[in-house]
Parts: sequence; structure tokens; C-alpha cells
Amino acid sequence: MTKSITIVGVGGQGTLLASRILGNLLVSEGFDVKVSEVHGMSQRGGSVVTYVKYGEKVSSPVVEKGEADVVLAFELCEGARWVSMLKKEGTLVVNTQQIDPMPVITGAMEYPENVQEKLRSAGVNVIEIDALKYAEEAGSSKAVNVVMIGALSNFMEFPEEMWIDTIKKTVPEKFVQMNLKAFELGRSIK
Repeated sequence: MTKSITIVGVGGQGTLLASRILGNLLVSEGFDVKVSEVHGMSQRGGSVVTYVKYGEKVSSPVVEKGEADVVLAFELCEGARWVSMLKKEGTLVVNTQQIDPMPVITGAMEYPENVQEKLRSAGVNVIEIDALKYAEEAGSSKAVNVVMIGALSNFMEFPEEMWIDTIKKTVPEKFVQMNLKAFELGRSIK
């Protein structure tokens, strides 16, 4: 059976490192893994999407609408934009942080209102996390991605030690301790 995870955020949030950690863990477990990165305007502020599919045999990395088991959203509006990717019984793990996209920054649009309420009424399991708060507690606002990976780990069947080992092997050595703390803080959110 193939499982699908869609990781979404904005450029600069570390979605690609998160997908690398997840992909490395899955490969180490012997799964066939396909990862597809879709960059919008991937410089800071642009939408970034990564599809991760894994199973015994995976033919395509693309996750279709209504196919994802989990959407891991690093930003609130990105969660709203991609919630339709989820299966009916899927889970949206969403960071409650709001990052203004360029049209909001320039004044051409306003940040949408009541995003969290709309997500809660979308008919999927929604887990809301203030990942920025936990990342700052771990030592850096840039650790939002690993806080989110920690939260994701609660919905996957792999032991904590495997996640820790993968983070140690994937993250540059000087950032390992901070990222391990970020992972633990994210994992503590049930």
C-alpha cells in the first residue's frame, strides 16, 4: 500500500530539508520512495510544495487531489490552499504562523480572514501548532521545519530513535542539537 504526504510552505521555511529528513528515514526503512519538489516563486515568500510517496513500489511521485494521507503545512494560508489534497480521513498538521505573501505585502490583497475556522470545517482531522513558538524555544525561528517533522512523526509508525538518528545524519553537525530539541518539542504535540 502506498502512502502520500504533501509538505507545503513558503520559500525560506525549510520544506526541502523536512522532505529530505522524511525521505532519508523512509529509504533507511527499505521503502520505495519518490519525492517531487514543486517550486512556485521559491525565494522567500513564494509557495513551495513537496510530494513524498512511499510504499513497496511507487511508480510516480505526484500526489493527486484527494490522495494525501497527511498535509504538513508550515504556514496557515498554505494549509488552506492545499487541504483539498487530503483523503477524507486525512490529517492536516498546520503551523498557525501567518506569513504575508507578496500581494499582501504590496497592498494588492489582504491576508484571508478566519483561515483556522475554515480549516476546522473542511471535514478533515486538523492539528494546529504554533511551531514558531516551539522553534524559538529550541533556539531558532528557522527550526519550524523540524518542529513540524516532530509533529508529523506522531502520525507515522516509526520509532522515535529512527527519527533522531535520521536528523543526526541529515542536518549539519553544528545544528544537530537545536534540531533534536525542535523535533522533541514537535513530537510532544499530540
